[in-house]
Amino acid sequence: MEIYSTEEQQVDAIKQFYKDYGLSIGIGVVVGLGGLYGWNYYSDMKIEKAEEASQAFQTLTTKSSDEAAMIAGVAEFSKNYDQKGYQSLLDLIVAKTAVEAKDFPKAEEALKKVIAAKPGAGLDTIAMLRLARIQAEQGQVDTALTTLDQVTDKAFLAQREELKGDFFVRQGQADKAKTAYQAAMDNGGVVTSPALKIKLDNLNQA
Repeated sequence: MEIYSTEEQQVDAIKQFYKDYGLSIGIGVVVGLGGLYGWNYYSDMKIEKAEEASQAFQTLTTKSSDEAAMIAGVAEFSKNYDQKGYQSLLDLIVAKTAVEAKDFPKAEEALKKVIAAKPGAGLDTIAMLRLARIQAEQGQVDTALTTLDQVTDKAFLAQREELKGDFFVRQGQADKAKTAYQAAMDNGGVVTSPALKIKLDNLNQA
């Protein structure tokens, strides 16, 4: 499996998977049920709805630089389609667009929706990591650390611990920061974050 060095690459990979296979998987499941139970009309309607959702998703992703258009589009998508994976990806994009516009409350709202939806595929974990960053950026470091405690996916432990280290540095807790950075190193964090070793070395030399 290819290793993605940043959360953004991970999100892009999941997004591309949905674009390439999301509709096919949905159709496969529905057609299978339709063939088994004879729900031909029902399956046709589901396939049509899945196709509409796929097209709407792809259209919306082209609007990601326009916060107002993106937020309005995602609200409309949520009203029209029950597609958890697509919805969570769109909410991540809304959060990113909101952060770029310095609209942190809107970003928090979007990320909390992803976490509550529990879409899997690492999306909820990515949302937790991003939410923690936003909370820390607003001076809510203790809240950010509590958010990070919810991250239990082994694939993201290095990122979790490095962020903890960053937050402890902000609080002036050098010993806790060293412990967190070392834990990130032990979980292979230096592979995806070369700066991690520099952070730890700087603390050890202080």
